[in-house]
Amino acid sequence: MGCVHGRCCSRYPTSSDGDSKDYRQIGAGKSKHLLTQRSLETIAIPSRNFKLLYSVLTQRGYYPDQPDKENEDSFVIKTQLQGNPDIHFFGVFDGHGQFGAQCSNFVKNRLVEILANDPTLSDDPITAYNSAFSATNSELHDSEIDDTMSGTTAITVLIVGDTLYVANVGDSRAVMAVKRRNRIVAEDLSSDQTPFRKDEYERVKKCGARVLSVDQVEGLKDPNVQSWGDEESDGGDPPRLWVQDGMYPGTAFTRSVGDSTAEKIGVIAEPEVSVVQLTHDHVFFVVASDGVFEFLSSQVVVDMAARYGDPRDACSAIAGESYKLWLENENRTDDITILIVHIKDLINSGMDGTAVANKSVASPRQVKGSADVSMHTESEMYQSIRTDVSDTQGPANRSQVVVPDQHRRPFELDGG
Repeated sequence: MGCVHGRCCSRYPTSSDGDSKDYRQIGAGKSKHLLTQRSLETIAIPSRNFKLLYSVLTQRGYYPDQPDKENEDSFVIKTQLQGNPDIHFFGVFDGHGQFGAQCSNFVKNRLVEILANDPTLSDDPITAYNSAFSATNSELHDSEIDDTMSGTTAITVLIVGDTLYVANVGDSRAVMAVKRRNRIVAEDLSSDQTPFRKDEYERVKKCGARVLSVDQVEGLKDPNVQSWGDEESDGGDPPRLWVQDGMYPGTAFTRSVGDSTAEKIGVIAEPEVSVVQLTHDHVFFVVASDGVFEFLSSQVVVDMAARYGDPRDACSAIAGESYKLWLENENRTDDITILIVHIKDLINSGMDGTAVANKSVASPRQVKGSADVSMHTESEMYQSIRTDVSDTQGPANRSQVVVPDQHRRPFELDGG
């Protein structure tokens, strides 16, 4: 959930990863809706003698009223932080608001730079994570970028040896595929931070936010009945955050980096960090913006990814399906970014399953609402949100996603 008009990062989506590789857009200039895809890459983790095989793809959204709208999603893949072959970083950033593109790219670059320069990173990753998010948020506020009503969510994975540290701010998501007997199940590594969560709802209320759906703000529903069901059943008109005396900012998430106006009513940049000790039952993990999960549950995404032995093909298939479902349900699509990392050759006798600390996992759901913080005046902001919620009929002539050729070689489960 993010901008009403969708989210973007640059006309040609940025894929900076801090290394010397040059990743360019496939077919740049030929189609505004082509997928941007990386090649297949491998990382060795020498201390634990296993490998990571990964690929990433970003798809600019389709916005009929804004044909030149930028892709506000961005991602970063930084290998060997601090020159350490056992430390690697993956992140997806989903910008929103008028300056969402700038916010997304600023945060992407600064967050990984601050982490890479923190001498405590390998010894205390959780403290380093919290410090990096706080510093990045402060720097964004102090930068030339106007983040009054713009910002970005962030879903990131730091790998230190055979341990994953997943830090989430917002409503993008990380999901682990875990082998359970003869099937692969999805286990969320992050919990979407929205007012649907009781703890987040209560936290922002204490900070002074009014939490109401658009129908409640308009008087179509009783504002005193604070019940919205769940994101799957009521995602079309989700609860949003409003200042006490105005119809803004209308964010449907409770945490982000930036958004200085929303920060005054409880939207914070403090990440929730989960810790996962990898075992041979962990098959792959997915890191993706909420454009992927708007109409696809975590389990469906994992099921789709498991059909392909090559993560490039899995990224293409999931992006294509997400794009298609957006156009079947809306007159636009969100920006879509997905990163899939296969865990190869890991042999250990550790815990059976996912060890998680410091997190509350929300149940998987298939539909999420959208928020728009792209305008600066109260009336324009409110009208943008209202239009997005009510307009679900698509145009007769819709842009079609272009999916690269795929080689449908199923993912093979190892024995054991």
